[in-house]
Amino acid sequence: MAQASKVAVVTGAGSGIGRAVAVALFDAGFDVVLAGRRQATLDETANACSSCPGRVVPFQADVTNAAQVAQLFETAQAELGRVDVLFNNAGASAPAVPIDELTPEQWQAIVDVNLTGAFLCAQAAFRIMKAQRPMGGRIINNGSISAAAPRPLSAPYTATKHAITGLTKSLSLDGRAYDIACSQIDIGNAATDMTEPMAAGVRQADGSIKPEPRMDVAHVADAVVYMATLPLEANVQFMTLMATKMPFVGRG
Repeated sequence: MAQASKVAVVTGAGSGIGRAVAVALFDAGFDVVLAGRRQATLDETANACSSCPGRVVPFQADVTNAAQVAQLFETAQAELGRVDVLFNNAGASAPAVPIDELTPEQWQAIVDVNLTGAFLCAQAAFRIMKAQRPMGGRIINNGSISAAAPRPLSAPYTATKHAITGLTKSLSLDGRAYDIACSQIDIGNAATDMTEPMAAGVRQADGSIKPEPRMDVAHVADAVVYMATLPLEANVQFMTLMATKMPFVGRG
């Protein structure tokens, strides 16, 4: 009897890094649950998963909504049987304004998506991974190079990405007894629609505006597939993957 496919849940799967990773996981043999706020873009990602015989389940959900997150993981378990990998990818950024001009609502919106949303998804995945047989699984958090060094005018985004590092370490520790591994990938300048302005020029630490190199998002997808397909006895705790010539090392 052939071994059943492993199951991955990808949040923010409707575009950018999430779409690239979802398609790559599918091509690597995973059944994939696609989560995101817009059904139309999830359907586009599902259509990009063209190989057989894997299964793709698009599920419209907002990661800031606890009830919708619960329904997402209930659906994954009901339709595909288990959850082996969560790629905790959904994220957002606030307007690049001085902190004294940032509204409490703008701050809270980023915390809700980047931190609370990641927590809710990790919690739901952890609960399933702990109870399923065989027990265990892997949670891969999309951090950012901002988890180590900020860009100018990025306090909400940077603070949440620093917090993701704490979440990753806590999940790694608490998951040991249940064969649940947790990783974090910190990505710098993957070429997606979100980073398109970097080609024209973005603010640097010295106040200047300069274009920044970007890298093919396929490299991110390949890296996440590598992390996801390791046996649970091994774990990439943290990975930094960046455009080689971007201004990160020595930033500031």
